[in-house]
Amino acid sequence: LMWATVGEKTRMFLTVNVGYVNVIMFLTVNVRMFPTKLLVVTVATKETDGFKRFLGSAKHFNYTVKVLGRGQKWMSGDYMSGPGGGQKVRLLKEALEEMKNEDKVILFIDSYDVVFASGPKELLKKFQQARHKVVFSSESLIWPNRHLEDKYPHVIVGNRFLGSGGFIGYIPNIKEMVADWTGKDNDSDQLFFTKIYIDPVKRKSINITLDSKCRLFQNLHGALDEVVLKFEDGRVRARNVLYDTLPVVIHGNGPTKINYLGNYIPNTWTFETGCTVCHQDLHPLTALKVRSQSEYPLVVIGVFIQQPTPFVTMFFERLLKLQYPKNRLKLFIYNQEAHHERHISSFLKEHRSLYQDVKVVGPEEEMDEAASCNMGFDMCRKDKDCDYFFLLDIQVVLKNENTLKILIEQNLPIVAPMLTRVGRLWSNFWGALSAEGYYARSEDYVDIVQGRRVGVWNVPYVSSVYLVKASLLRSELADYELFNSNTLDPDMAFCHNIRLRSNKEKPKWFKTVNVKLSVKGIFMYVTNMHTFGRILSTDNYQTSHLHNDLWQIFENPVDWQERYIHENYTYIMKDKLIENPCPDVYWFPIFSDVACNHLVEEMEHYGKWSGGGNKDTRIQGGYENVPTIDIHMNQINFEKEWHKFLLEYIAPITEKMYPGYYTKFELAFVVRYKPDEQPSLRPHHDASTFTINIALNQVGPDYQGGGCRFLRYDCSIQAPRKGWSLMHPGRLTHYHEGLPTTAGVRYIAVSFVDP
Repeated sequence: LMWATVGEKTRMFLTVNVGYVNVIMFLTVNVRMFPTKLLVVTVATKETDGFKRFLGSAKHFNYTVKVLGRGQKWMSGDYMSGPGGGQKVRLLKEALEEMKNEDKVILFIDSYDVVFASGPKELLKKFQQARHKVVFSSESLIWPNRHLEDKYPHVIVGNRFLGSGGFIGYIPNIKEMVADWTGKDNDSDQLFFTKIYIDPVKRKSINITLDSKCRLFQNLHGALDEVVLKFEDGRVRARNVLYDTLPVVIHGNGPTKINYLGNYIPNTWTFETGCTVCHQDLHPLTALKVRSQSEYPLVVIGVFIQQPTPFVTMFFERLLKLQYPKNRLKLFIYNQEAHHERHISSFLKEHRSLYQDVKVVGPEEEMDEAASCNMGFDMCRKDKDCDYFFLLDIQVVLKNENTLKILIEQNLPIVAPMLTRVGRLWSNFWGALSAEGYYARSEDYVDIVQGRRVGVWNVPYVSSVYLVKASLLRSELADYELFNSNTLDPDMAFCHNIRLRSNKEKPKWFKTVNVKLSVKGIFMYVTNMHTFGRILSTDNYQTSHLHNDLWQIFENPVDWQERYIHENYTYIMKDKLIENPCPDVYWFPIFSDVACNHLVEEMEHYGKWSGGGNKDTRIQGGYENVPTIDIHMNQINFEKEWHKFLLEYIAPITEKMYPGYYTKFELAFVVRYKPDEQPSLRPHHDASTFTINIALNQVGPDYQGGGCRFLRYDCSIQAPRKGWSLMHPGRLTHYHEGLPTTAGVRYIAVSFVDP
């Protein structure tokens, strides 16, 4: 086997002995097709998360990468407030002076927002097919000087405008292209290369063309709807559906959609393997040599109450149950709502001593949301012992008691547990951003939210609950006012500051955003590797009642059930918990103790009990044959909620016990029995097909006597269980009476149900 190089061609002589005949085979190979002739050159003054991602994809495909500017100060602007990038051209020009191999092909690309989707072989092949010495990436939008549009050559099909974030070419041609650079570091590289390209003489001399159909380069700005994921066997590509091409280099020069594509390309997540990197670089707490509670990382938990929120008591109960040493936790509680001061006080009165430190900022300090978040972060930033800040909004329902440990073990700069609202696609993260920098639904958003794709996902926006490394707050995020903006909500301003990076395109709203500019490029992640919980809806939450959570059966049905339905209710059918104390009388658990207490307290708080006489203007006809001391549900505006309760929790049992009947709400009220008021109820038939009778307090501790006797069967229930319901026919067969209450006060909730 012998080689001979002539010009750009390599002639390979292969001599094969076949019998007594020597057969000489000549194969001509273009030397530039070999990956060893390709060098990837990029500029990175700082090793951001995006740069690490870029190097990871380059390593996957065995690219040789030369990094320029490491450790140097970035002097080329931020691309958000205006053009820049001249420093890259200067560094490239200096590096080219040392490169003598004229056959070498240089790929010069950005790195903070770039990933490779394929290897050098495909890239070189497509470059050769372009039949030019230098090929630039292309864009559909012109930048930074739209007045140069008329000077651009027209193309029949494809993008017309040059993108300076990526080009490939031979060393001599690239040297010629940058030879005239004399600009400043903060001058525009885009404008420099554009003027070369639109000059017909220079374009021809250097032999430049554009990759108009995105065969080599895919710039994402202005092309958000053109690019989709293409899943192959064990790998993922980006496909341009407009030109039906599979670009090799993916450049997120628009608002961070590269984050979404980078979650897959080249093989970060596939259908065959799932997430291939989710278990890399973990720091399990056991691996941190945690032998005692004092060695756990110190976490400042920031609890933020911005508005009236349901189930706050349950929030603090779950906070207490977090599986993490309390003496390694500090609490920062910001409360803007006077309505919730009693909930905070009650929690701290019992549990403050468990925590290493507690700071409370109340509504009297009149601090806005952004200022409170900045203060919470600064509490951790200035505390030399603080290792993490855990932001936790009050509407977050953390069901996973190990959430904090799981997030710490992920070892990521900023990571959020994925949460959703029940029955909706609303979540605490965004999969992508629009061209204007606002919410856009990514191609995979629904699959992630619904758990069909599981992993740890790089996203442009998280909210409500997330963990931040304190080391980050003391370095890249040392700016105090991370949440401040004139136009953006605090959470959007924070995420904007986090992902702010060298980005040639700025959102339309950016000129009005009051933030300090610096290139951070910090990645945010959301994980759905575990089930963590949900987010409450605060829509229509009123604070006009004593126990406002009772009215949440429509807005937050799952939380309402957890709070107010008996813990054994779901086992009624399976475990045969329905008892049959008298003929056709059924007894089963329905309400929790809290539900009983809240309903009783709500009625007493309302206080307008009926007089117990026959005249009753609240009912049709105005006459009650068997009067009681009671308050109707509609008097406290609870009629719709009670009806919903009957349909959701009583109807399934009535349909089982009384086949052929359905639950149609008729009348509901709470009855009070007292020895000196109305101790009992005479024998009677109810004005119903069947009746629901729920005991709201407990015989013994709360009252003596009481109960119900069915005369026809001489059968009595004399010790009704708190939270249990009696269900019995009302008319005709079940003539019954209320047995005397001899001491204390007895409460029952009654519903007449008619088909």
